[in-house]
Amino acid sequence: MLIRNETPADIPAIGRVVTEAMLLLAQATGTEARIVEKLRADGALALSLVAEDGGEVIGHLAASAARIGAQEGWGLIGPLAVLPSRRLQGIGTALMAEALRRLRATGRGAALVGDPGYYGRFGFRAYPGLSVAGCPPEVVQALPFDGSAPCGELIHHPAFGLDQQA
Repeated sequence: MLIRNETPADIPAIGRVVTEAMLLLAQATGTEARIVEKLRADGALALSLVAEDGGEVIGHLAASAARIGAQEGWGLIGPLAVLPSRRLQGIGTALMAEALRRLRATGRGAALVGDPGYYGRFGFRAYPGLSVAGCPPEVVQALPFDGSAPCGELIHHPAFGLDQQA
């Protein structure tokens, strides 16, 4: 398996992987592939990593710039998607490890909205005062690279369809 940056030829496969993967999640909105497309169209993808095996795109991770309160320099991870037929094979873990390695070189920390049971193993956790309107506080998580505790609203790119903007 190879983790690499997306290429233009990967774009249709990325849409398929994200759509198929999100069908398994109860909290999915069905708009996740469009979020990636909008981030790409706006030049807002800080990272767009694919997992490739035998020439096939089997996973994808997107990251975009975000802020927490007034703190700039956060990388927002999401969506992270793996083909359902390839789940539980370490593909998401490999994508996340590479994303965090790259984000550590350029940012204050990483943040996301997701399952604490999954993302906790990478060091993500909820913090008092860290929030996204309408989201349960336990799913709004951060991994500060300097050990500081983030506080404030996690502000996403408009592609996510939330009322706030990065």
